[in-house]
Amino acid sequence: MKYLSAPWRWEFISKFKKNNGCVFCQALTKEDHDSLICYRGNKFFIILNKYPYSTGHLLITPNAHIAAPEEMTAADLLEMWQLTNRSLTILKASFHPDGFNIGMNIGNAAGAGVKDHFHQHIVPRWQGDANFMAVVGDTRLLSYDLETVFNTIRSAFLK
Repeated sequence: MKYLSAPWRWEFISKFKKNNGCVFCQALTKEDHDSLICYRGNKFFIILNKYPYSTGHLLITPNAHIAAPEEMTAADLLEMWQLTNRSLTILKASFHPDGFNIGMNIGNAAGAGVKDHFHQHIVPRWQGDANFMAVVGDTRLLSYDLETVFNTIRSAFLK
């Protein structure tokens, strides 16, 4: 079995939590551009992952500090899935990925970096996007910088 190590991810999350509390709750208190929030809905917001696995890696997160989706109503979760569909449409039009990974890591055992505030990942994928740089060089190659990706996605949500 092979393992993917991302020590920078845990270092960021643990330092942030120690100093500031929840990374998602804190993001809601800042300007959208500063926190990379692409869209604010009624009960959820969409934020660009600051440490993406690929270009356009989005997180759909409830505004409330909620640990698991079963703590929300069906109507609330409907908004999450509507935002998922909208995100897929925008990402397809903007970056033309070949596929997507969509999922949640709920709890420590599942690998949740932010275990007390659930969130859904939408990770665009391209054929051949896992290359030697990630494996050998411990480096991810992204086709666009975060600023460009944020501006592209945010402007599409605002249309």
